[in-house]
Amino acid sequence: MLSTKQISETLLSICKGAGIAQQSAKFHTKLPLATPVVNIGLNQKPHPTKCLATYVWIDGTGEHLRSKTRTLKEIPKSIEHYPMWQYDGSSCGQAQGRDSDLFLRPVADYPDPFLGGNSRLVLCDTLSSQLQPTATNKRADCLSVMKAIENTEPWFGMEQEYLLLDRDGHPLGWPKNGYPAPQGPYYCGVGADRVFGREVIDTHYVACLNAGIEIGGTNAEVTPGQWEYQVGTCEGIAMADQLWMSRYLLHRVAEQFGVLVTFDPKPAITMGDWNGAGCHTNFSTLQMRNPEGLDAIKEACERLGRTHHEDIKLYDPNQGRDNLRRLTGKHETSSVEKFSWGIADRGCSVRITRFVAIEGRGYLEDRRPSSNCDPYSVTGAIAKSILLTPAGVDEPIKKRATK
Repeated sequence: MLSTKQISETLLSICKGAGIAQQSAKFHTKLPLATPVVNIGLNQKPHPTKCLATYVWIDGTGEHLRSKTRTLKEIPKSIEHYPMWQYDGSSCGQAQGRDSDLFLRPVADYPDPFLGGNSRLVLCDTLSSQLQPTATNKRADCLSVMKAIENTEPWFGMEQEYLLLDRDGHPLGWPKNGYPAPQGPYYCGVGADRVFGREVIDTHYVACLNAGIEIGGTNAEVTPGQWEYQVGTCEGIAMADQLWMSRYLLHRVAEQFGVLVTFDPKPAITMGDWNGAGCHTNFSTLQMRNPEGLDAIKEACERLGRTHHEDIKLYDPNQGRDNLRRLTGKHETSSVEKFSWGIADRGCSVRITRFVAIEGRGYLEDRRPSSNCDPYSVTGAIAKSILLTPAGVDEPIKKRATK
């Protein structure tokens, strides 16, 4: 009988002979995921009085999040009572090593579903040594816009798409040496041959609810391993605050299951006949929601068209270059080069749903934002274009080849 070591060596030899990379074999996550890899709390009860405050912020990429935790004697009575904190900006791509201390200013807090008890997740602004917003802090500008339009009662909802990955960067559930069956059966699918990573999705859903996030739903998407969840309705700045915190919760849940999350709108491996990932953004004002609000919605669509190229540059963190890979006019997207709007048309830049058209009031859906967008930039741009920008012509984005 072969020993365990001999069996392992034989299997490795077979993998090599079949051209399977050792890295892929090493990181082949077993499905279903079943249970978390790590029990963070080790079944310990939360401290009865102390507040473990986890400060969360956006780093220099404008896409990724960082966090660190401190102990407070009790839960602060309001967000203004949380102390400011400093961090190493040079290790986050936001400062030079000889002047690296930057500041974290708390702006919103949420119950911590991981540590429980009095613990809180604290979303923070990032500020320079002169207490000015850092380059990737888009919240200040967004807040200014939201204050200027608050009398219109702006409501937002965002549909966050993403792809789950094995730790080698390969889509979860995809064959290591090829591709799954063509897309079609995966959208809202059921079954182990159609759905990968539901454990992560359901755990994230509950974590969001326990954190006070206005999560509205979730579903499997068109590409295998791709998922979506919806946050909203939220008013004003709360929309972007909550979406950023929901992303943090998703990364934390994925950590526990030993898998990765990517918000890349079109990873290299999905450049074929696979849907990309977006962050469709729904918007309405009180006028749009009132009876006969459809005219106001149509006018809003026209206004978005006037600032199309300008807004595209704000709809991903790389000035529109990420969306060039996604907005091709195929796979339920519009062309990045041309603005369009229509009723029940998923190939348009902005869609009015069939239900809204029948009711004669409601909201519009901007389908252009990329899955890795900064929601502060997106919600601010939509509100500004519709409510604060006069008619005008903007400059087209220059199309560049992407790797």
